[in-house]
This record gives sequence, structure tokens and C-alpha cells, in this order.
Amino acid sequence: MRLALIAHDGKKDAMIALAADFLPLLRRCALMATGTTGARLAEAHGLTVERMLSGPWGGDLQIGARLAVGELDGVIFLRDPMTPQPHEPDINALVRACDVHDVPCATNVATARLLLTRWSEE
Repeated sequence: MRLALIAHDGKKDAMIALAADFLPLLRRCALMATGTTGARLAEAHGLTVERMLSGPWGGDLQIGARLAVGELDGVIFLRDPMTPQPHEPDINALVRACDVHDVPCATNVATARLLLTRWSEE
């Protein structure tokens, strides 16, 4: 399974905690992440993560491009809806690409847990 993991600054700790709960699954996956999120996941859990640019520098777009050509099976994007993001159009484009290409996308911890639990069962 090929997964993208993205978290806004206010959600990075939640991503690290979420990953801790699903390490057996994540260790079996090919992981991709935006810059800082990927670095934190690698440091905290020893995961191998292909790191893209940070979101504001185009990382969301890089992940969206990979998704559009069939290189991703799922996206966990922990968004911070209470903090304005300078790259909001890029965020919307990535979520839209998930819808267009019928790729599961979780944008909060509750939905991420549902997807990761299901994928752990496979």
C-alpha cells in the first residue's frame, strides 16, 4: 500500500500519535509525506518516508501529481481548519484530486483511524 501522510503545523503531534498506534501497518507501506511531517515521522518512529517539499513550497502539489498518475492508494491529511493556510488552493486541489481519482482521503484523526484500522485488517 502506498500512503501519503500530511499534517498542518497544529496537527503534527496528532500525526505522530496516530502513527504510533498504527506502526505495524505503516512499516509495511510505502510512505510519502510533506517535508516536516516526513522528518518528524522518521525521527519519532524510524519510518522510511519519501519526503516532498513542505506544503507551502509545493509539497501538496507534488503529492497530488503522484496521486493523479495512480501512485497513491490513500491520503491522511490532518488539516488545521482553525488556522488560515497561505497555500489553501493547493490543499483544496489535493483533496479534489482524491475525489476525482477515487482515492480515500482522511482529513481528521477520527476518519484516519477508521481507514487505518480497515487497512490493518487486509
